Amino acid sequence: MVLSKVKFMFPALLALAACRPDQVKHLPGTKQIAEETANWEVKRIMPADLLQATRWAGDSLTAYADTLLRRTLARELAKGSLAQAATFCRPQRYPPVDSMARKWHANLRRAEWQPAPASATPAAVAAAGLRPDTMRLIGRPAADTFYYQRPITLAHSLCLRCHGQPGRDLTAAEAQLLRQQHPGLHAVGRQQGQVLGAWQLTLERSGVAEFYTMKTRKKWKEHKMPKLF
Repeated sequence: MVLSKVKFMFPALLALAACRPDQVKHLPGTKQIAEETANWEVKRIMPADLLQATRWAGDSLTAYADTLLRRTLARELAKGSLAQAATFCRPQRYPPVDSMARKWHANLRRAEWQPAPASATPAAVAAAGLRPDTMRLIGRPAADTFYYQRPITLAHSLCLRCHGQPGRDLTAAEAQLLRQQHPGLHAVGRQQGQVLGAWQLTLERSGVAEFYTMKTRKKWKEHKMPKLF
């Protein structure tokens, strides 16, 4: 009896072994199920991860704001009125930028940078919190608060249309108008590549953690996340 069962199973085993991999029918959606399962796993986010996410969030939000600013200014300047275009130079107040900032629990501002006077001490310059270079500042001033700063440089020729040299990039009348709108600031007479100010963000821990999770989660090819900008 046992021998007959062995004789019956042996051909079946041979037939199974003869199946090629491309003949095996896999269940549909197994890869998606595995990726979604991995996304729902509880992951421990380390302090260094949160600082990295602060940089990611700051870069994404400020780059998005800069992109919208250039597009808006190009549109308004094409209409021929610098005075009208200058009223749009507040990208931190654009509804799409404000909406993104609220999504990541971030407070966004643009700070103008002015060269320190010759009499200023190094301590006074450091206390201003602005650095005339291309280095980002990332920090965690409190347990649930993160800080991001990067300089705003005149990297595009479009910027010189408002902040460039009077008589070359803009008229004397336009330069006077900008001085009146921004008293006390070195609004005009700038050179390309100079530091005009700085983006400064404070972000809550919950927003930073959510951004880190979004950036590191596994993605299905069928459901790619949209680009931020």
